[in-house]
Amino acid sequence: MIDGHHKVWINTFWDKLGRFLVFLGLTPNQVTLLGLFLILVNCAFYVYHRSDFWFGLILAIVFTLDALDGAVARITDSATKYGGYLDATADRYQEVAVYLVIAWVHGYWAVCFLAVTGSLSISYNKARVAVEIPVDNDNWPDLLERMERIVLIYSALILSPFVALPEDFPGDFLSNMILIIAVLAHITAIQRFFRARRILLEADRRD
Repeated sequence: MIDGHHKVWINTFWDKLGRFLVFLGLTPNQVTLLGLFLILVNCAFYVYHRSDFWFGLILAIVFTLDALDGAVARITDSATKYGGYLDATADRYQEVAVYLVIAWVHGYWAVCFLAVTGSLSISYNKARVAVEIPVDNDNWPDLLERMERIVLIYSALILSPFVALPEDFPGDFLSNMILIIAVLAHITAIQRFFRARRILLEADRRD
């Protein structure tokens, strides 16, 4: 939703940060793969140190780097179809890895499963439309896009050690935040389903 409605302003912000990576000589695809690698390393260390705060803080930093591959592509005028595909694929693996390791560390298998299936459904419900007809990749400003999901999960992790829920409240702060993300993700997936339905039915009527 934020990225969809404020893409021009957000891209301008990322472009300013991306110039440093261009100065270092990194290509967009290298930035994409570096972001994926750092996320996976962070997940691996989380299994051992089990600190929600540090896992969330490093996620916030690395996810910022991950957003810069598009900025590098724009600055260097080197955007490619393969680069966009690689970025989208890496994004999916990152989200799956984050929820998998949280489930592993805390045992939140059910809510993490709901969150990751909701996230993947959001992506698929747009991507599948493009198989049927050409679609505008930017005109899908929905409730819980990837940026919102990222901000919510790393914020929940960072705040988790400091927020205590009442004793009679089911679950802890982190598990409830993941449940909220899961519910909102599936609502967004349904939102995209109906948008896709409208677009495809309009295309059918034109044929």
